[in-house]
Amino acid sequence: MKQNHFFNNTIFLAIVACFLWSTAFVGIKIGLRYTTPLQFAGIRFFLSGLMILPFVQNFPAKWKIAKAHWKIIILVALLQTTLVYALFYTGLEKVPASLGAMLIGAGPLFASLVAHFMTSDDKLSKRKTSIIFLGMLGVAIISLNKENASMHYPLLWLGIVLLLFNNIIGGIGNVVISKYGKGLPPMVLSSFSLVVGGAALFIISLFFEKFEWKIYPKEYYLSLAWLSFLSAAAITIWFSLLKRPGVKVSDLNTWKFITPVLGAILSWIILPDEYPTFLAIVGMCIIAIALILLNTQIVKKKKSIS
Repeated sequence: MKQNHFFNNTIFLAIVACFLWSTAFVGIKIGLRYTTPLQFAGIRFFLSGLMILPFVQNFPAKWKIAKAHWKIIILVALLQTTLVYALFYTGLEKVPASLGAMLIGAGPLFASLVAHFMTSDDKLSKRKTSIIFLGMLGVAIISLNKENASMHYPLLWLGIVLLLFNNIIGGIGNVVISKYGKGLPPMVLSSFSLVVGGAALFIISLFFEKFEWKIYPKEYYLSLAWLSFLSAAAITIWFSLLKRPGVKVSDLNTWKFITPVLGAILSWIILPDEYPTFLAIVGMCIIAIALILLNTQIVKKKKSIS
């Protein structure tokens, strides 16, 4: 029983989801060698949603629930899949994978800001606001990393802006799920929103990107398969945690500090043209410190309540 309780623990599951997401940056960079961003993202998330469907128990009953909540499913699909990942893939194509991992790692800071304005029980204190500005300083230092502004990434600044907008939209989507997704089982919400959002991404890609149907090298299909799996697993876990009673958007998102650290390290290890720089490490450390301070505040708050 204790073991089951541990594996169902909110913190443990949040860490698992963030670890899975940290592996995405390398997989995306590999896939983008062979195809366009929106097309690749659309296929990935459509497949992710299909992967979840066989695990939805009592599907006829769940289908009725989905039809009753179709508006929230469409909204989540457009926010959390179509818009977020259109920004994410397009932005990541324009920056090194390690830089992208660290910029996305600032997401919890944006989630805290969004939650402050969109919810009544998740307000920012002066301490939390100071911590957010500390994290933004880390983002600024990473953005000023001159070694990243090379001939390989001529649109580096556009990529940075797109990834920061991705963080804002992701924060809004988290609040929407937390506030309005209570009546939907996590697997139903994740599977249908991924299928709808992925299909929308692919359709949009047909208007902006050249479509080519051809046989790609094995590493493309391996990266697509892994990305589809990790999305199905991580998004289902995250949606279930957002819907848990007492879980706040800003608190849960602090665990995402794991993502940029592992994502950058994996990029430096696996991708031959990526390596750590002094400013990148300094920026990463500042973001990590800000998020750890934010998490320390949460722990103290819980102890005072208990």
